[in-house]
Amino acid sequence: METKKLWGGRFTGKTDPLMEAFNESINYDKTMYSADIQGSIAYVKALQMVNIVTVSERDSMIKGLQQVLQEWSSGTFEIKPGDEDIHTANERRLGEIIGSEIAGKLHTGRSRNDQSATDFRIYLRDQLLLIKSYLKTLISTLTQRANAEIDIIIPGYTHLQRAQPIRWSHFLLNYAFLFQNDYNRLLELFDRVNSSPLGCGALAGNPFNVDREFLAKELGFSSVIQNSLVGVSDRDYVAEFLFWSSLVMIHVSRLSEDLIIYSSAEFGLIKLADAYSTGSSIMPQKKNPDSLELLRGKTGRLFGNMSGFMMTYKGLPTAYNKDLQEDKEPVFDSLSNLSSSLQITSSVVATLEINSSVAKSMLTADLLATDLADYLVRKGVPFRETHHVSGRAVQLAENNNCQISDLSLEQFLTLNPLFENDVFDVFNFENCVENRKSTGGTSKQCVLAQISILNDWLASLN
Repeated sequence: METKKLWGGRFTGKTDPLMEAFNESINYDKTMYSADIQGSIAYVKALQMVNIVTVSERDSMIKGLQQVLQEWSSGTFEIKPGDEDIHTANERRLGEIIGSEIAGKLHTGRSRNDQSATDFRIYLRDQLLLIKSYLKTLISTLTQRANAEIDIIIPGYTHLQRAQPIRWSHFLLNYAFLFQNDYNRLLELFDRVNSSPLGCGALAGNPFNVDREFLAKELGFSSVIQNSLVGVSDRDYVAEFLFWSSLVMIHVSRLSEDLIIYSSAEFGLIKLADAYSTGSSIMPQKKNPDSLELLRGKTGRLFGNMSGFMMTYKGLPTAYNKDLQEDKEPVFDSLSNLSSSLQITSSVVATLEINSSVAKSMLTADLLATDLADYLVRKGVPFRETHHVSGRAVQLAENNNCQISDLSLEQFLTLNPLFENDVFDVFNFENCVENRKSTGGTSKQCVLAQISILNDWLASLN
């Protein structure tokens, strides 16, 4: 006997088997089984409050739904032909447990449109809480490492060219603050996800006056969506999540790129743990930064999820359209890959080794060319002039095949008469970073202040 479809009363012909497979979503939306059952338990309580079901029927449905949940959790739930989505499957199974006459009342006044939107928001909300914890761990890992290795000085780069000395900690904290911004954006996103569409019906609202505020509170939502059309068709939060996850992964990718470069033989500044590296199938000497390359690659995948969904979303008319079935797979994929990426990134950062002797050897006097210009600024010379003088000093050193710190006082005097013996005090890397004392700088005092800010913030989180 063919299973009756939830929408089948108006149809007499059979569905094309290819269309059947094309239409179904059970293979992926079964991920939301728990959220779907939570929503149904809350909804049957609301139905009893308006006397659509009796107390006895309510209790029977809740008990049956709890059994369905247990079957999913234990892996014994059997998906059958005709279970085109998680909602159909759960209602079908509930009918088998308590009888279809009682189970058939569950969907009174409810549509799969508001049911699906509710499930999706519950599921995404819960997953965001997990991701929030992974992001917090990553920020904490970067901050702890910055505190432990604050005395290591490395070249800072612009245009991938050596620019000025900075503390290794300053580099790490750059990413800690970027991820802190991501965390704060997540809190704002969470509030917009955590709003209840349940009780909006198919598009026009619920005809039985169910208490939507009760439903929202029962399901842990912080607010109720005020317009039923918005409730069933809004997927702005999906677009926002996919953008947000893409931006987080861009930060992960940029960190990965830096660490890949720093781990190369040409730099040798860091060494990745064996646990996050692989070898070559043909070249025994190779140690490849595969963890970081995979993280960099996942970024494109998440961006693709976002751009694909945006193309689906852009042209939809008002209220629910089946195109919106394409909202879940990109979100599920992005959630999975973002979660693993953040955990891997934390572990890579926690276990890498920084080679302080290599860092020291990378510090060449040309990195102090700006400090040489600043030396003359302190003697009253305009910076635009001192910049030119310092550039000529760099050129003079290149012509003499030496570092600018190796130039003699006489050579400096040919560039500007204000140079004195104390010019050689400029060529001290510790002094260079310590001169950057303004807020946000790379002096030890400033870096410790940044660490303190982050630690206080981390301590304030729930």
